[in-house]
Amino acid sequence: MKDNPMKRSDCEALDRADPFAIKRQHFHLPQGMIYLDGNSLGVMPKHVPARVQDAAQKQWGETLIKSWNEHGWFHLPRRIGDRIGRLIGAPAGSVIAGDTISVNLFKLLGAAAKLNPQRRVILSDSGNFPSDLYVAQGFRDLLDDGYVLKVVAPEEVMDAIDDSIAFTMITEVDYRSARLHDMKAVTARAHAMGALTIWDLAHSAGATQVDLTGCNADFAVGCTYKYLNGGPGAPAFLYVKPDLQDRVQPALSGWWGHAAPFAFDLDYRPAPGIIRNQCGTQPILSMAALDAALDVWDDVDMAALRAKSMALCGSFIELVEKRCGKHGVTVEGPADLASRGSHVSLHHEQGYAVMQALIASNVIGDFRAPDMMRFGFTPLYTSFADVWDAVEILARILDGREWDQPQFLAKKAVT
Repeated sequence: MKDNPMKRSDCEALDRADPFAIKRQHFHLPQGMIYLDGNSLGVMPKHVPARVQDAAQKQWGETLIKSWNEHGWFHLPRRIGDRIGRLIGAPAGSVIAGDTISVNLFKLLGAAAKLNPQRRVILSDSGNFPSDLYVAQGFRDLLDDGYVLKVVAPEEVMDAIDDSIAFTMITEVDYRSARLHDMKAVTARAHAMGALTIWDLAHSAGATQVDLTGCNADFAVGCTYKYLNGGPGAPAFLYVKPDLQDRVQPALSGWWGHAAPFAFDLDYRPAPGIIRNQCGTQPILSMAALDAALDVWDDVDMAALRAKSMALCGSFIELVEKRCGKHGVTVEGPADLASRGSHVSLHHEQGYAVMQALIASNVIGDFRAPDMMRFGFTPLYTSFADVWDAVEILARILDGREWDQPQFLAKKAVT
């Protein structure tokens, strides 16, 4: 803890010097709300509704089926993929938008298995988002061909990569602790052992400085409804390293991935490149919303974004330790800011009730069992004053035991 603790005036000064301060005005931030849950659902950019309305009323309503050509609907997944690619260090033609993380992950599990057919061990870690593990379990059981899903602690991943591993399936940023895997080191270790890598960028894209090309990653998936602000259930994305693209045999082979989809052949022939990883017709209205949301990213320097992310997290941790440590609140995850993503999780024995009290006070975070309060810091619209005010309200709730009320203790369906 610093000898001269942070004051609100310090936060205001940081906001005045913030290169992303102008970005905040491009988002619809509800009056009086401190929104620290962009790691679950990002805030809506203000211009998105008009774009969706145009896609619905003009394109769907008036142009109808002609919109596949006249408004470029058919090429949206590839165009959006290239826009996302710039943010994750991927070259043009290596990212496709569409489907969900789970569907895309299943595709890549099949692709990786076929590229490394002599091995049967899939390596993951216990910090992976459980849904990814469920998909891998389903893939393993469907094949019924001796595949094993090996799950180790996050810090044991490097040592667990040996010559039995077919491929790794790792989420770069732990959804609980924000622990950041060293993608370059893990990938290099995997390749040295003859294994491939699949990375989940759900808590990385738009929050950290991802470099898929520089890290030599083989495959990646990610979502767009968190830091990229694509909207609830927005299409996910999938990455395949360029030199693997024409070797990939999709586990889900649909007509949008066919070499000639409108020839209506009865047999599947994969399209060249990333396109073969498409499956069926994509949700165009959701694609329109995502395409619009990405406009705010066109001039964003990812190194500067990462610097602000670390500063926001560091300020929050410092203030929490100063104001809330006496109430048994502890910080989860690495102390080194460069080793964590863009969220901070706090432990408290009544974490669920405390989070509900915070939400009632218009400070929005979320809860992860068994006792973890999670706060996401999205550099494009989170201010340092938000950080200060959120911690002050948290301290007030803890000081007065405001959380100890029936309406805050009762569990809701979504936490």
